Amino acid sequence: MAIGGQAIIEGVLMQNGDRAVIAVRNPAGEIVVEDISPPRGLGRWREIPFIRGPVRLYEMLALGLRALSRSAEIAYGQAQSRGDFVLTVILALGLVIGGFVVLPVFLAGWLPLRGALLFNLVEGLIRIAFFLLYIVGISYLKDVRRLFQYHGAEHKSVHAFEAGKGFSLEAAKRASPLHPRCGTTFVLFSAVLMILIFSLIPSRVFWIRVVGRLLLLPVVVSVSYEILRLGGKYPNFPLLKPFILPGLLLQRLTTREPDEGQLEVAMAALRHAMEGASAASSSTTS
Repeated sequence: MAIGGQAIIEGVLMQNGDRAVIAVRNPAGEIVVEDISPPRGLGRWREIPFIRGPVRLYEMLALGLRALSRSAEIAYGQAQSRGDFVLTVILALGLVIGGFVVLPVFLAGWLPLRGALLFNLVEGLIRIAFFLLYIVGISYLKDVRRLFQYHGAEHKSVHAFEAGKGFSLEAAKRASPLHPRCGTTFVLFSAVLMILIFSLIPSRVFWIRVVGRLLLLPVVVSVSYEILRLGGKYPNFPLLKPFILPGLLLQRLTTREPDEGQLEVAMAALRHAMEGASAASSSTTS
C-alpha cells in the first residue's frame, strides 16, 4: 500500500499499510509521536478492486477522527469528552448528508427541469458549487489555514520520500504541496461522477431520489477510487490527466505553504511510519 496521510490539529497522520502514526506539536513546542491502531480485520478487503474503495474510505475516516481527537488533546493539553466527540461526528455526518446530498436534490427540484440527465447535471453543479463555497469559506478561519499548512507539509514530505530523497527536510522544502492521491481530488472527482451515476435513478419523487443517492454512494466511491488509484500510479498517462488536473487545481485552496516547523512534524510522522517505532509506545523529540 502506498504511504498516505492526513492533516490533523497541529500535526500530521501518516499511514503505511497497517501502521499509522501521528506527530503533533504540543504547547511546549515539542513533537509528540504516537502510534494509532487502524480498524482491524480490513487487510484482505483492501486489495479487492471496487471493494477496496469504500473499505479504504471507512478506514481513513475512522482513523482520521481518532487522530483528530488525540491531536487536539496533545496540542491543547485538554482531553475531549466522549459525548463531545460523538456530537462532533453526528454534526459532521449531518452536514455531509444534508448539505451535499439532500439540499442539492431539494433545490434542483424547485427548478423547471425536464429529463433526468438535465436534473442530475444541475443538481451536480449545485453540489460542486456548495463544496467549493464551503472550502473557500473555511479557508478564512485561522485554525483551518494552519490545518491547510500541515496538509501541504504532509504532501511535501511524501513527495520527497517517493522521489527517493528519504527524510530530507531540504528535499521536502523544494517539493510540491500538490499530490495526485490527495483526498481533495477524490472528493471533487466523486462529485463529478455522481452526475453520471445518479442518472440511474429516473424517479422524480424526492425521497426516492435522496435514498437512491445514499445507496449509490458506495458505487461512486468504488469507481472514483479505482480511477484515481490509476492516476496516482501513472500521473503522466495522458488519458488520466483530465481526471487528476481539477483536483490538483482545487488543492491550491486546501493546501498552504508550510513553515519549517510544520515540515519537521510531517517528516517525524513519516519517519516513524516507515521505520517502525514500537507499537504502543510514544516518544517526544524537540
